[in-house]
Amino acid sequence: MNLETSKITLVKMILNIENEKLIERITKFISNESVDFWDELTVDEQEEIALGLKQLDNDEYISFEEVLKKIS
Repeated sequence: MNLETSKITLVKMILNIENEKLIERITKFISNESVDFWDELTVDEQEEIALGLKQLDNDEYISFEEVLKKIS
């Protein structure tokens, strides 16, 4: 069974649940299992983002309008 078929099967199963407590447990489980995008980035990507945030804090940036002028 492929991923899309598995998802559809899971949704059908959830739609048929009448037990409110079970729905709450499933919701909590899914919420707790959600992956933070940050954890999926490489160390290099995380460092680049940190550098970019530091540059923004230090007002070291070029506005979008300036970029458009340069590429036009």
